[in-house]
Amino acid sequence: MVSRVRVWLNRTYAENVFFMDQLRRNPSDRAVDIHATHGDADSPVLAAADTADLEPEGLSPAGYVEYALDQCRRRGIDVFVPRLHQAAIVAHRADFAAAGTALLAPPPEAVAVFHDKVIAYEAVQAIGVPVPPWRRVRTADELVAAVDELEADGHRACFKPASGAGGVGFRVITRDPFSLSQLSGFPTPYVQLDLVVEALKQAEEQVDWLVMPRLEQPEVSVDCLTGPDNRIRLSIGRTKNGRRRGFTLQEQWLEPARRIAEGFGLHYLSNIQFRMFGDVPVLMDVNTRPAGGLHQLSLCGVNAPWAAVQLALGEDPGEIVPPFLGQDYAIVSGPRQLRAVSFPQQRVEETEPLPAAVPAPVDSVEVSQAAQALPL
Repeated sequence: MVSRVRVWLNRTYAENVFFMDQLRRNPSDRAVDIHATHGDADSPVLAAADTADLEPEGLSPAGYVEYALDQCRRRGIDVFVPRLHQAAIVAHRADFAAAGTALLAPPPEAVAVFHDKVIAYEAVQAIGVPVPPWRRVRTADELVAAVDELEADGHRACFKPASGAGGVGFRVITRDPFSLSQLSGFPTPYVQLDLVVEALKQAEEQVDWLVMPRLEQPEVSVDCLTGPDNRIRLSIGRTKNGRRRGFTLQEQWLEPARRIAEGFGLHYLSNIQFRMFGDVPVLMDVNTRPAGGLHQLSLCGVNAPWAAVQLALGEDPGEIVPPFLGQDYAIVSGPRQLRAVSFPQQRVEETEPLPAAVPAPVDSVEVSQAAQALPL
């Protein structure tokens, strides 16, 4: 009898409830139990899991590794998908292996390269992947000089943190004076240059930003599945152009993504993002973790989360070719059940009978999901 697989997702995005759904609906018809941890008791991933824990706050990276090892031992975790403190965790891969847990994450060298966008851009340039022009800035004077240079070449300048994920800290520079027009409607990513300069001058510490031209759509996120042998098993591009989303297998997007994933050993699931600079696709960002929108590949008949778990367990799924490309779609929101207020209502360990899940019908949260759409 094939044993049940125990998978743990630590402090992850709400959209990964769909990642969890796909693991349970795997084509191998394998029983999967999912453990989840988070710092927010109302995270929907906790409600979607079979067992769940609140994560302790204030742990150092080293302290979090000890916490993670304890979770793996106590919970009998077979595969751990780390997002929080990924760099510290993968540096202890041997310790997790000794605990019987496989890490669904790249080796530490690959994580280190893509933690810092400057190092990442320099590294991918060296293997022939185009990147946008960029300047690293830490002071107000450096910011103004970088913006002046880009605007002189006819570009609109933007900036983002040199390290970070999810678009946090991204802003577009404007020289229009602040006015009531900025206070009507919804907030936008635009920020006045003079306000940013003043904030930098008053700050007690330097920032670490990249200033670059604002890149044009389409945005293409290539989801890659790479084996520990550095060989790609799956690569599919997800396109984004305004509200419309779709899929692509065009080599102008997939070839540079495969070159990065294989060249830097981005084992298991990674997400490599491109946009247009003029008429050239250039790298925007590399995520060394599963993308929040990975589940959208199900519209192409692909279950990427399960294929990744198979790889982590040493069961090679082979090369995965999507049987079709899904129709264009839009992202919509829908309710998702939360746990009752008396967190956590947990299932007991496998050695005892598993009770039915206790519903919490009153509490829900909106989670974005992919849906096939009529013409937009």
